[in-house]
Amino acid sequence: MSRSRRAVRWLQPGLVVKRWVLTSGLGLLIALLGAAVWADLQPIYWTIAGIQWLLKNITTVLPRGITGPLVLAIGAALIWLGQSRSFGTIQQALAPDRGTHLVDALAAQGRLNRGPSIVAVGGGTGLSTLLSGLKRYSSNLTAIVTVADDGGSSGVLRRELGVQPPGDIRNCLAALAREEPLLTRLFQYRFKAGNGLEGHSFGNLFLSALTAITGSLESAITASSRVLAVQGQVVPATNADVRLWAELENGERLEGESAIGHASSRIVRLGCTPERPPALPRALEAIAHADLIVLGPGSLYTSLLPNLLVPELVAAIARSKAPRLYICNLMTQPGETDGLDVEGHLRAIEAQLATLGVQDRLFTAVLAQEDLEDTPLLDRYRQKGATPVRCDVRQLQRLGYEVMQAALQGGRPTATLRHDPRSLAVAVMRFYRRHRAAVRAV
Repeated sequence: MSRSRRAVRWLQPGLVVKRWVLTSGLGLLIALLGAAVWADLQPIYWTIAGIQWLLKNITTVLPRGITGPLVLAIGAALIWLGQSRSFGTIQQALAPDRGTHLVDALAAQGRLNRGPSIVAVGGGTGLSTLLSGLKRYSSNLTAIVTVADDGGSSGVLRRELGVQPPGDIRNCLAALAREEPLLTRLFQYRFKAGNGLEGHSFGNLFLSALTAITGSLESAITASSRVLAVQGQVVPATNADVRLWAELENGERLEGESAIGHASSRIVRLGCTPERPPALPRALEAIAHADLIVLGPGSLYTSLLPNLLVPELVAAIARSKAPRLYICNLMTQPGETDGLDVEGHLRAIEAQLATLGVQDRLFTAVLAQEDLEDTPLLDRYRQKGATPVRCDVRQLQRLGYEVMQAALQGGRPTATLRHDPRSLAVAVMRFYRRHRAAVRAV
């Protein structure tokens, strides 16, 4: 029965297979006709005469009522055998060990290809979490990733090899990968021992080596995307060697992304060296054709706002007619966003844009977590100085923001309070569909 259902599924629209099978059949008939005309139609006469002789002799043995259905069944069986073996061979070549039937894979890929063009801006684990959820709904994804990291493995490679930090980019490539899980695990593998290797991930070393070979991180990402069969594209926010700095409320100035994440006072201004770094053309093109632009989730000052230090990116987002959504974090981050509610996060974004002369709001819609219940896990976070990011819906609406709340941490108990990829993607797609329906209703 399951094979019958799969056979019927080949008739559903959107697989982009039937039209080409019919086109091939029609082309074969036309080619045979052309060959026959070229041969002065003699092959056609011979074929018709042969068919007449064959039918005449067959019908003398078996009656027409039996011969017709029998020949029809033989022809249908041969067609079914040829097509099933052809598609089976294709499936073995494309996905030998995945256990996914070709019709299901084609239907899923067709649905993803028709998905919206989504541009996600950010960095850190928040962006990779969002991408791993959104890839269930679209293959037209672009991740614009910050390249300001100077800590951990990325910082070491940046200082010693002079490459841009690959860590956040590696996470996004792994999140969008469609290749075998073992290859993705290899890309994310972090060495736990070894002089000079300990603390480095294989993906960071791989990207750094490819950057040296190809001459740019952008080319290295393109090559890695082919290896991992990435669904979409990952683009650095800039190709400049960006160094972050921050001015604090107490007058102190911090240099470097890793230092800013442990600020002793509230951050009042963020900047970078060099000033006004250029954007990559692929990022600008993706924004220009986007159906939805998303900022976050992620660390406000070290993952999100560094992207808004690239003036060309900001200008491209401002020109876009696509809906723009900011996804707020679940919890505050000690030393970075202490005491900030959702409104405080939005004001920090607007203050950053004001330094570039942008007075209009870039993100007028916000997605925030529903109120969290008190749990032992939440108490542990409070002991470490992190508190839930409070969302005053009425106040935000009075300020002109469109507010959407959802259970973004998912329904299953976890050891950490983080966004759940599925829940986050469902909420983002609900926002997109609501805006698309509103546009169609106008």
